[in-house]
Amino acid sequence: MPNAARAVKTQAKPNSRDMAAAGLRAFFNIARDWGLNTEAQMVLLGTPGRSTFFKWKSAPETADLKRDTLERLSYLLGIYKALQILLPDATAADAWVKKPNTAPLFGGQSALDRMLGGNVADLMVVRQYLDVQRGGWA
Repeated sequence: MPNAARAVKTQAKPNSRDMAAAGLRAFFNIARDWGLNTEAQMVLLGTPGRSTFFKWKSAPETADLKRDTLERLSYLLGIYKALQILLPDATAADAWVKKPNTAPLFGGQSALDRMLGGNVADLMVVRQYLDVQRGGWA
């Protein structure tokens, strides 16, 4: 057993740059699926400078992301995954973010409208809403 424990300890851990690159690649695929324009993508990522945004898009492996951006990516990936679980039809799942929603959290606006408020908390509450809808913890 000691050898197995040692083997686990020696496995390479992903570094923050690898995680950032994977998160950005996933985000840009989600943005494509959701039909988001550049401005919306930038807001969801925390409004980086345009040159920074396009550098992230063209070479995600070079991105050095701040904690806020990593947190945003985490929420967005969670939102996307929750929608895939709740709405197994990919077209319906991708369309949900743009549809008006009568839940009090959205006040008749879409989840995307809420997320485009620009605050990381807006992403958090959409993620929590979806987690509750699928029976998870809020």
